[in-house]
This record gives sequence, structure tokens and C-alpha cells, in this order.
Amino acid sequence: MGQYDHRSIEKKWQKHWEETKPFKAEVDPSKPKYYILDMFPYPSGAGLHVGHVTGYTATDILARYKRQKGFNVLHPMGWDSFGLPAEQYAVRTGTHPALTTEKNCENYKRQLKLVGFSYDWDREVKTSDPKYYKWTQWIFTKLFEKGLAYEADILVNYCPQLRTVLANEEVENGKSKEGGYPVERRPLKQWVLKITAYADRLLEDLDQLDWPDSLKRIQRNWIGKSEGAQIAFKSGAHEIPIFTTCPHTLHGCTYLVLAPEHPLVDQLCTDGQKGAIDEYRKEVAKKSDLERTELALEKTGVAIGAQATNPINGETIPIWISDYVLMGYGTGAVMAVPAHDERDFEFARTFELPIKPVIDPKVEQAPEGLSPEDIRVEVLSGKRCWTGDGVLINSQTLDGMDVATAKEAVTFQVGEKKISYRLRDWLFSRQRYWGEPIPIVHLADGTQRSLELDELPLTPPDIEDYKPAEDGKSPLAKERGWVEITDPKTGQKALRETNTMPQWAGSCWYYLRFCDPHNDEKAWSEAAEKYWMPVDTYVGGVEHAVLHLLYARFWHKVLYDSGFVTTVEPFACLRNQGLVTADAFKRPGGGYVHPDQVIEKDGEFLFDNQKVEKLLEKMSKSKLNGVTPDEIIEEFGADSLRLYEMFMAPFDKEKFWKTDSVTGCYRFIKRFYEMATSDKVSDQEDIAADKLVARLVVGVEEDIEKMFFNTAIAKMMEFLNSFVKLSHYPKSALIKAVQVLYPFAPHLGEELYERLGGEGGLTHAPWPKVDPKLLVESQTTYVIQVNGKVRARLELDKGLSQEKLVELAKKMPILERFLDGDIVKVIFVPDKILNLVVKK
Repeated sequence: MGQYDHRSIEKKWQKHWEETKPFKAEVDPSKPKYYILDMFPYPSGAGLHVGHVTGYTATDILARYKRQKGFNVLHPMGWDSFGLPAEQYAVRTGTHPALTTEKNCENYKRQLKLVGFSYDWDREVKTSDPKYYKWTQWIFTKLFEKGLAYEADILVNYCPQLRTVLANEEVENGKSKEGGYPVERRPLKQWVLKITAYADRLLEDLDQLDWPDSLKRIQRNWIGKSEGAQIAFKSGAHEIPIFTTCPHTLHGCTYLVLAPEHPLVDQLCTDGQKGAIDEYRKEVAKKSDLERTELALEKTGVAIGAQATNPINGETIPIWISDYVLMGYGTGAVMAVPAHDERDFEFARTFELPIKPVIDPKVEQAPEGLSPEDIRVEVLSGKRCWTGDGVLINSQTLDGMDVATAKEAVTFQVGEKKISYRLRDWLFSRQRYWGEPIPIVHLADGTQRSLELDELPLTPPDIEDYKPAEDGKSPLAKERGWVEITDPKTGQKALRETNTMPQWAGSCWYYLRFCDPHNDEKAWSEAAEKYWMPVDTYVGGVEHAVLHLLYARFWHKVLYDSGFVTTVEPFACLRNQGLVTADAFKRPGGGYVHPDQVIEKDGEFLFDNQKVEKLLEKMSKSKLNGVTPDEIIEEFGADSLRLYEMFMAPFDKEKFWKTDSVTGCYRFIKRFYEMATSDKVSDQEDIAADKLVARLVVGVEEDIEKMFFNTAIAKMMEFLNSFVKLSHYPKSALIKAVQVLYPFAPHLGEELYERLGGEGGLTHAPWPKVDPKLLVESQTTYVIQVNGKVRARLELDKGLSQEKLVELAKKMPILERFLDGDIVKVIFVPDKILNLVVKK
């Protein structure tokens, strides 16, 4: 039989796959296609840890299974290889980002091959490859031609230490995620993409997608469509337009709030308040939009010393600035109605501003301990905020109206209907070297033009100093020989654009390039796009729930409108894997300690005789709790790692990594190997074996289709426990069991299939077929009740008659004492229940 040797088996089959390329995909209209895609990684120097492997394992199971089901499967992998981390490494070490990126990509590729993933490596792409970003630049020119790319002076997240603009997702707690440096808000001229032009379609088309409801909700909230009214307040000669979804509460407005960056603040504020306003603005500049709104624990603000007039009743109200109002949402000004808006209510209570109720609340359900009348009294006295339905009061001619009627009346009287969006246009330019140069030239006559296809790719110059200038300009701006040109198309003196694209650009369309990665004439051919698109299943982390998915959907719709793609949406089905967490140990003064260096003593955790705090954290190399797949594969094998990744918990739920627990999956693999190679393997058929395998095939198939990988593995374990009890192991049944195991443990699957005499490899061997008769159970459990109480359960043949079952029951010693009397009634449910009503 021989011992199970995972090292030699896995090395053998990885070499075989490398040489024979069984996962290579080609357009084949005679076959149904299945395009399964991972959110491709940024190749960091730290390499992969086992948390990353979760999603990749799931997609590989699906890819292998779909090939078995007869699909032509496209399962590619590549690298999101532009970005800030590589550039920062270059700044620190003087190493060109291209060199470190290439090294990191090779390490990631080595690790992925080690786990045995069935990628078509002939389709590998890198976003930092000029052959790739030529087409990223080309797509930008299409956006520019349609008026969807423009320059504007806008407020940005700027990091003085990194000397670059950062996206909202690159900022956390007012600091850059890369390096942890302070970030401030400052106005800069930037390239912007007009994603707001597609806001309605980005919202409406979510309905046609098979995505988790929670993810759709996040996207809807980010786009934030609101229907309401625009109403103009006046302050002296200045008009201050506001947008509100609650125009019916206008009589309850007791103050006006402007965003600190609002252009009217400097014109309206009094001299005595200038100092306080400047100080407040400095503090606000350190906060991200998220910290100013959802994460804000307390309301802050400054009165600017000016007054405004309420247009509906002529009342004079004070004007404040506060960071909970954003310049990019609505008009940058809000009418504050503290009686009927939670944020305004908190602000008014903090600064002791008037609270004027204008809705008599309709209270249908009160909190525990309070009556509806108690709530009503609190609202009308200004002690509680009410945002629900009711009847208008304190509102002159509106009194007595319901909310809907009052909304219409106020909008007609002093406003106009308006739709507003939380979504803002996409800040697109970065002051970096390691990114796609923006293909725009600024001509001497003041105009701009985008580069034509024969001028692409526009590659950056080789430079030694990767650091942006003190004034925030890109490192490219210092390369005057590259920047200052004579435009070959117009003959004018011109300047190249020196800002580069964000990392999001390359990942906006990589799924399309995978369809046709070696096409030098087009970004993709019409035939390849029409055959492969859309992506059938897309798998990745929930951290990309907003920006990556929103940006990719936006670009795809622009390409659809331009006739370059045939699908309205890029990703038909999307699934998120759950976070992988692990124990991490933190020192009291900061910094983490590797778990192997921690000693547990008397319920405390010690490092170097000092107490450390045990935390459950997301797996990360920076927290020293990252486990590499290399070390697990060396000890237990890739197949054991794959099984454990899927067995820890349901795919979309959080998982706790515990290396010791991998041994359970290793033992299962070892037992399966020993069963399939034992001397009990026989050519003799066995109906019991056939039934066990039939249930396995159907059960695992159902679970894979639903991505219930943990229960599929549980069914394989149950099968093994039952199968080994048989007197002999029919080879025909074992081959089917191996085919079922294969998507999860492909190395062992291939090895056993070969040893059992299977023809060809398992990559395209059909998924086992099942005779439906084998799934029909010949026995069932009959529940025997006496006077309604369960007294026995009998495993008997199906189809027994009522008379036969009663006869058997009367003969059973266990029921004898309960049947001491006359049976006056029999209730019988075939194959399920026999209830005997006995009268003594």
C-alpha cells in the first residue's frame, strides 16, 4: 500500500499540470462557458498568508467542478501591481519599483502554484506592464472624449509626509494607511471622472445582479440618492441654497449650517469670528469625510456671526459652520431643524440652540416603559427628536396637513424639486511615479488633447528621485525633458500631464483583458468579449464592497455605451469570503509579539516576563499572526490546507485560524488515501457501496453549487466513515468518490484516479452520474405513539400497511405495558407515524 507522502504526490501533479497545461482556456462556441474570477492581489513583499488563500481555494473548487460538469472554464490570475507601497519602498531603498514588483509577483505566483490552483497562467497580466496599461490609458482617452474626465479645483485628502493625494479608502483615523502619517484636507487642481453621470444606472442595475443584499445596500448608501427640494435662504445680498428631503419642516428651522469649506463663509463671517473659524478649519482639515459624519462621536462647530432669513416665515436665524456638513454633498449647506433631525438635535443641545417642533407625532409604538403620549409630550416640549410621521403644527398655513401634503406645499411655495446624491465625482489623479501616466498634453494655446492610440503606451521616464516635491507636484514634474515637448500632432509647444492614475484604474477593467490578454491591436476582441462576458462568479473581500466595484461598474457602462462591450454589468454573481482571524499578542506600550514567543502562565500571557494582551485580529503580517501557506504545506500538504480553509466555517462567515486544527483534515486525507490503496479494493460490485457514493455525489454537488463547502467536506468525511466498514471496496465506487474529492484535494484526486485505473486526467473527466434508484431509501423510521406519546422508533422497510405495523407493535416487549387495554382508534401516516389510542 505504501505511506501517504503528500510532498512527492503534490510535486508530481504540479509538475504534470505545468507541462500539460490542462487549465488553458480558449474560445469554443460549441461549449457553455463559465468565467470565474478572483479579485486579483497587490503583490506585497510580505507574500501570501493563509487568510488570502480562502477565496482562491473556493474559486478553484468551483473552476475544477465546472470543468467536470462540461463547462469551458476561464479561471485567470494576475497582479494589481501599480501602487503606493512599491513606490514608498523605492523611496526608502532606492530600488526601482519595477524590480521589487517583479520579485513580489514571482513569489506570489510560486505560492499560488504550491497550493495547486488551476489558473490559466498563459493569461497572466500585470497592471504595471506597458502592454497592459496602454489600454488603461486608451480607456481614459474614451472617458475624456465623452466629457467624463475633467480637471477641477477640489478638496482632497493630502498627506504632507507622502506628498500625495489619497483616496478615502487610503485614509484611516485621519492618517494614511501606508505609514500612518497625518492627512489633511486641502484644495488642489486634480483630474476627476464624472461618475455622477451614471449614478441612476449604477443604482437601478443593482437589481439585476446576484450579489449579497448587504453589499447592494452598501452600494446604494454610497450613491445615496435623495429626492427633495432646493430652497434658497438669504443673508444680506447673498443667496444660500440648501437641499433638504424634509421641506415640510421648514418652519422648524432655527439655524443654518455651512460646511467649513463653503465659499460664502469668508464673505459672511464677522471680523471677531475669523480667528475661531480659521482654527476650526485647521482641525477639520485633519479629518476624513467618514470621521466627520458616520464616525463622529460629538458635534463641533463655530458661529460665524452672520444671520440668514428663513424664506417661508421671514424669521432671522444664526449661521454656523460644522464638520458634519460636507461641501461635496448637496449644496454644502443645510437648514437645521433640531426637533426633527437627529444630527441637528445633537448639535442644538450641544450649543443650546432653539428646538422648535413642527410635527405633532403619530406614535404607533413606544419604547418599553413609555406610552405614546409620553413620547408625544417629550417631542412637543423639545426634549426628544421625532423623525416619523404626524400632523403639521406651528407652521402657519400648513397646520393640520399630513407630512406628504406639506412637502408638496412647501416645495411649490418656496422651493423646487431636486434630486441629490451622496456620490461625488471620482478624484482620479495622484502625485506619484509608480502609476499609469495620464495620456493628456496641455498645449500652448491653452487647450488639452488626449493621446491617440498610435501614441500609446505613454511610459514614464526612468528617474532616481521618486519623492514628490514639497509643493505636492508629482515626481514626473521634475523631469523637464519628458514634460516639455513639441506636440507631434499639432506642432505646438506642450506640456505632458505629470499626475498619474490611481491604483483603482488598472483594476477597473482587468476582467476584460483576461478575455484576450495577448491582443496587441485591441484591448480585447469582439469575439472573446462576447463569448466570455459577463464574469459568472466573482469572489473577493468585502473591503472592496464600494470603490473597486463601483468604479469597475462605471467604466464598464461607459464602455457599453461606446459599443466596446455587450453586457450592461461586468459581474453577474458576486460572493464575499469571510475574514480570517487569528490570535495576536500586543505589548502594553504598542507593537505585537509573535505567538510562538508567548508563554501562558496562570491564565496570563507573558513575553520576556512581561504581560501581553491576547487579541483576536484579522490575520496580518504586521500583527505577527500571519501564517504562510508554505509552512502549512510543508508539514501537512496543500490538499490538507485547502480542505481546512473551506472546513473552518461557512465560506462567507468569519473564520478563526488554528494551525493545530489542520491535523484533522490531514488525517482525513491520509485515511482516504489508505482506503483507496488498500488490499480491500476489488472489482466486485456492491449495492451498499453504490448507495453511499450516490448520496455523496448528489450531496456534494448541491453544496458546491451553493458554495456550502464546509458541509460538502463534512459529507465526504461521513462517507469515508461509512465506506471503510464495508467488507470490500468496489473500484467503480471508489473512482466516483475520488472524482468528488478532486475539486477540494486535486493532487490526491489525480493520484488515486491514476492508481485506480481512471482514463486520462481528472481535469475534464465528467462529474459522476447517479442512478436515481440508488437514492431511494428502502427503509424508513416509523414513530410508534401510544395515546399521542412517543414510545418507540422502528427502522423497517418502507410501504408497510397499517395492519402489518399494528401487528408488529403488539408483539414488541417494549410496548407491552402501554398496550394493556383496548385499542379504540388507530392513526396511521404511511412510512412515518403509527398512533394507537388505548382505553384501559
